[in-house]
Amino acid sequence: MIEEIKQKIEELKNTVPTTLEDVEKIRIATLGKKGVLNQYFAAFKEVAPDQKKAYGQIINLLKNTAEAKVEEWKNALSGSVEKGEAEDFSRPSEEFAQGAVHPLTSVRNEIVEIFSRIGFSVSEGPEIEDDWHNFSALNFPEEHPARDMQDTFFVEKDPDWALRTHTSSVQVRVMEGSKPPIRTISPGRVFRNEDISSRSHCVFHQIEGLYIDKGVSFADLKQTLLYFAQEFFGKEAKIRMRPSYFPFTEPSAEVDVYWGLETEADYRITKGTGWLEIMGCGMVDPEVLRASNIDPEEYSGYAFGMGIERIAMNRFGITDIRMFYENDMRFLSQFSSNI
Repeated sequence: MIEEIKQKIEELKNTVPTTLEDVEKIRIATLGKKGVLNQYFAAFKEVAPDQKKAYGQIINLLKNTAEAKVEEWKNALSGSVEKGEAEDFSRPSEEFAQGAVHPLTSVRNEIVEIFSRIGFSVSEGPEIEDDWHNFSALNFPEEHPARDMQDTFFVEKDPDWALRTHTSSVQVRVMEGSKPPIRTISPGRVFRNEDISSRSHCVFHQIEGLYIDKGVSFADLKQTLLYFAQEFFGKEAKIRMRPSYFPFTEPSAEVDVYWGLETEADYRITKGTGWLEIMGCGMVDPEVLRASNIDPEEYSGYAFGMGIERIAMNRFGITDIRMFYENDMRFLSQFSSNI
């Protein structure tokens, strides 16, 4: 593929467009949203680890060459307009800078696309939730100590309503409104009353998954998460599962992916273990199924959930979660290649 990209670069260097319309067609075909450059960026995850550096350098060279040639052609052809020819005063006075896909949106879309390949649909729900969907239906009865796990923003003057603390509330709504088999993921923004720091925020994003059918087992859960890890982190990715506790799943586990210990950053990110925690998961508690009128004697299921910010921070080497929300163009412009 590197040779193919080199050939594209040579073609750009040898091309001589004769009109501004031709230049625009070349720009769209190369740098546009559906252009070859984006296709090469999308293929990056399929490149062998020992070729990733060379591959990244050559696609950046293609991008820089295309942008430079387009600018060169535009200047040359604009200067060749004959005097007296009518100007198009409806055209913008200057070119607009190219935008960028936000890193959280980029990671969210990639995760959704991975799970869509194995039949997961996308479900969404309200960000202001009642107590039933946010707590009680998920095995958080009143006065249960598990409620202390969530630092909640309650709606003023009405403690039965709150900003949702997880997108599990969407899963409850899906179970109430659908009959098994159910296979869905629920991406969205959630809120917790936490101190804002470089590693935590009161607003963040989750993607939670739910699968309910006859005969679903923990082995099905493990295989699904292994598939996700190998699609997102690379074909050689390994996972491990550690016992944990969540009110709505039993048994429950934390999932780690092997990150490696090749650099100083790897030691810092994984605290010297080589393993990085990416999500929680477990088998849906029978009481949660009963609360949504699903017979646990006939059906079983699994659920999982991950924070998008944590994965994005590790993928892009971002050290401060607050950078996602400050709208600093110096930060956001670094992701223009995501378009």
